Amino acid sequence: MIPVLAIAAWSGTGKTTLLKSLIPELRLRGIRPGLIKHTHHRMDVDTPGKDSYELRKAGAAQTLVASSERWALMTETPERKAPDLAWLVSRMDHATLDLVLVEGFKHEAVAKILLFREGSGHDADELTLDEHVIAVASDINLPIDIPQLNLNDIGEIVDFIQGWMATQA
Repeated sequence: MIPVLAIAAWSGTGKTTLLKSLIPELRLRGIRPGLIKHTHHRMDVDTPGKDSYELRKAGAAQTLVASSERWALMTETPERKAPDLAWLVSRMDHATLDLVLVEGFKHEAVAKILLFREGSGHDADELTLDEHVIAVASDINLPIDIPQLNLNDIGEIVDFIQGWMATQA
């Protein structure tokens, strides 16, 4: 089973910014991360006017576009149910990954590092520290009883993730 670790926080706290720094550092340390990003916005990874877009819009339930550089599978979800994280993780190629990072899905029952940033418009007492929260990364000291990481120290966060991954084997 591949370890799954969510990075969760309120909007505007810096989840994407942190992940953009974490991913290259994980790779430098020989860890192959995958990523699942949840969005509440309407999204389309295809471009209107392109053949793949037109064929998908013609009614294909799934469209796979492939080149020598990458491939993407688009699946239509007309029932508009929230995506199931476990199912999404199962769609990933585990043979090419050591870890699946998740941005969002903060209510899922998976291990997560919560982010807290002073001045984000929220108070530290609003943090939901349930049994799935393995650490909090913050830019200020917080009165909590679980590991606290320096939000601005990527090396410290990656060290923590590596230690956590070792316990998941």
